[in-house]
Amino acid sequence: MFELTLLCPEDRVETISDALDALDALSVSVEDADAQTEAEQALFGEPGMPPPKDGWQRSRVVALFPTEELAQEARQLLSLQDFFAGCTVLGVNDVPEQDWVRLTQSQFTPVDITPEFWIVPTWHELPEQARVSIRLDPGLAFGTGTHPTTRMCLRWIARQPQGSLGRVLDYGCGSGILAIGAAKFGAVDIDAVDIDTAAVESTLQNAQANEVQLSAGLPDKAKGEYGTVLANILASPLKVLAPLLCAHVAAGGHLVLAGILERQADELKEAYAPYIQLEVADSEDGWILMTATR
Repeated sequence: MFELTLLCPEDRVETISDALDALDALSVSVEDADAQTEAEQALFGEPGMPPPKDGWQRSRVVALFPTEELAQEARQLLSLQDFFAGCTVLGVNDVPEQDWVRLTQSQFTPVDITPEFWIVPTWHELPEQARVSIRLDPGLAFGTGTHPTTRMCLRWIARQPQGSLGRVLDYGCGSGILAIGAAKFGAVDIDAVDIDTAAVESTLQNAQANEVQLSAGLPDKAKGEYGTVLANILASPLKVLAPLLCAHVAAGGHLVLAGILERQADELKEAYAPYIQLEVADSEDGWILMTATR
């Protein structure tokens, strides 16, 4: 494998990326050329929405080709194009052969939610102190236990009195990790829903692997009221979903929301104020968990 690396201004990123695709690049990635410096820029968008920009002011575009000949040919062809003005070729480099499966696995180690509750990839042994565990490997759907929002939701679940979760709804279930966590702590009537069919399939597979019972499907599968409603998404969709999610919370039931930055707490409280009173229940690395009881 060979990498062709380019330095491009923001307004050329989309055109250059499309051209690399047309030249049969195996993959094209865009990175902030100023990452890890004072000039680094944050750039992210909400799920289901287009990114705010196609790239950074100085973007590093990396295209992967199967042979050096193809990488050099792409380099020469791009250099001749008018739209390449302002771009720079940083080089063509050999990508060393690696055991990519082993390398990927090395990046995912057991995650402790509490001292006795762990998320453990299937290729790892269970820690001796794990009394409750979820076996989960990285896949197409969000939720491996490594992100602060997931950990905070699971911590909240683990701290509830046994049998108090009631009927559970995991809205935007991703990998199903929250629904599975609820099952591990005694919930027996669980619906997990997501707009992504790949997430629904992932949830069903992970539930089977963890020997728990739940029902998974698209959002219209959520019916009636629940003792616990969990939603680990992001602030914008959570605000839009406020009336729907609150309508699913039974009297005396719990609403648990994550995917919220600390600076977004007040806008979430305002969005949910007509229905329920949200409070910050946990925080980690700039993210917060917000909960309410009806």
